[in-house]
Amino acid sequence: MRLFLDLWWYFKQEKWKYLLGIIFLISSSFLSMIPPYVVGLVVDEMRSGTLTGAVLAKWLLFLAAVGAVYYGTGYAWRQMIFGSAVRLSKLLRNKLFHLFTRLSPNFYHHRRIGDLMAHATNDIRAVEDAAGDGILTLVDSFTMGAMVIGAMAGLLNWKLTIIALIPMPFMAWATSKYGSMLHERFHLAQQAFSDLNDKVQENVSGMRVIKAFGQEEAEKRMFAALSEDVVKKNIAVAKIDALFDPTITFIVAISYFLSLTFGAVFVVHGTMTIGQLTSFTLYLGQLVWPMLAFGFLFNIVERGRASHDRIQTLLAEEPDIADREGARDEVPSGKITYNLNAFTYSGAAEPALSDIRFELEKGGTLGIVGKTGSGKTTLLKLLLREFDAHDGAIAIGGVPITEYKLARLREAIGYVPQDHFLFSATIAENIAFAKPGATRAEIEEAAKLACIHDDILGFKDGYDTIVGERGVTLSGGQKQRISIARALLMDPEILILDDSLSAVDADTEEAILSALKATRRNKTTLIAAHRMSAVQHADLIIVLENGRIVDRGDHETLMRGDNWYSAMYRRQQLESLVAKGGVAE
Repeated sequence: MRLFLDLWWYFKQEKWKYLLGIIFLISSSFLSMIPPYVVGLVVDEMRSGTLTGAVLAKWLLFLAAVGAVYYGTGYAWRQMIFGSAVRLSKLLRNKLFHLFTRLSPNFYHHRRIGDLMAHATNDIRAVEDAAGDGILTLVDSFTMGAMVIGAMAGLLNWKLTIIALIPMPFMAWATSKYGSMLHERFHLAQQAFSDLNDKVQENVSGMRVIKAFGQEEAEKRMFAALSEDVVKKNIAVAKIDALFDPTITFIVAISYFLSLTFGAVFVVHGTMTIGQLTSFTLYLGQLVWPMLAFGFLFNIVERGRASHDRIQTLLAEEPDIADREGARDEVPSGKITYNLNAFTYSGAAEPALSDIRFELEKGGTLGIVGKTGSGKTTLLKLLLREFDAHDGAIAIGGVPITEYKLARLREAIGYVPQDHFLFSATIAENIAFAKPGATRAEIEEAAKLACIHDDILGFKDGYDTIVGERGVTLSGGQKQRISIARALLMDPEILILDDSLSAVDADTEEAILSALKATRRNKTTLIAAHRMSAVQHADLIIVLENGRIVDRGDHETLMRGDNWYSAMYRRQQLESLVAKGGVAE
């Protein structure tokens, strides 16, 4: 019953609802004791010939009144206990979602989305069942059982009661044994469900890629294997589940056999009446539920404990990135300074960045270029404080970014990542994501700056077009420009474009960059790109190679040297010329 101790904090929080629910539940159990006793009295009156119509009517009216009260108490305890259990699931779900929003990207690099979804669905449901059905079975199995046994022993025959209870210790041992086995197997079943959940999420998100490479059959086989594993592990759980009912039924059957055998002997010897034996057997029938409930209790609690352990393990995660004590509650502004000795990703053998030192004045534009994997995105993510474990400092306005509150730091930055994520909402809602109160005019102005306005007007529903999950209905260039519009709507102090123009043509790229230059005076911009044309207007361009700055300067300075930048720029210009038919403008 460790789970109930773990949830004690919540039971104390909802103590009055649970207490009233338990009182109503016990009242229902007490009321259910009355009919069997009345039936025994009626049987004895029938046998003695003293039963009249008036007496029978009196008993029937009495039982009807008992039934009405029983109905009311049953409704009340269900509202109290099950309602509290549902509120617990809401609380845990909110805790998990709050945790998901606080955890740093490093956490999501090592955890699968499907697994996290399983925690927020199946695991929470299992804990809810334990806080609802578990409390019901715990209270009812003991109170109902105690009342039935008390009625059997106190009102009827204590000797026969002891005889009927002889098989009970075996039931307690068996259900405890089954519970331990169930806990272990249910944990494995939940893990298998997480794997399956993750596979479904991954395949649905990547269906275009699967179809493009013709891998439908291979993915079907992998899904079938995971599904089979889920079935196998759940069957293992079901095999233990299946032992509860037959075991309890067998024990109840033995109790009935003993009761009827010895009860008949007592009737023959005159120590019991037929009516008392009838009441005894009816009470014994009512004892079946507490016995079953006792078995269900182990079943429900062990499932809940396995899921609660999984949830608690997740809730114990601490964000890698958090506000420092006394952090500044102000939006940073001013010169950006990088003074990094090294940054190494967790588990990596070599640093991703080394000896990164430069300054960018407020209102300036920084261009970052280099081969794939040279460290461009890493350099930008450090400014966002997605990672903190670096040797050195990054400052804005002369203040290390670690001295600012995270919310204020990110309020200053508009970030357009390489992986453009759009929500399954309208285009207008996606653009206004960082500024939900934006007017339609503001949204359209940001779209015009990002050169996506005309495309949007070409859609049937315009800005009210639903883009589909992750923007599946849009082209790569359209998703990029909507992401840029989203960042521009913020009018941030610092704008970061992380290879965010790769899917647009040269003319659109030039139009966007010109709009940025005209509208972002005195605002800082950082652009990482593979096309040199995207950064040629920058005040400072740094060239990265293997995480190090191997060259720096403005466009004219770099073009005068014999270096990677100048060679790449000339090559790209030639490619652009060839693409236009070889005619120079």
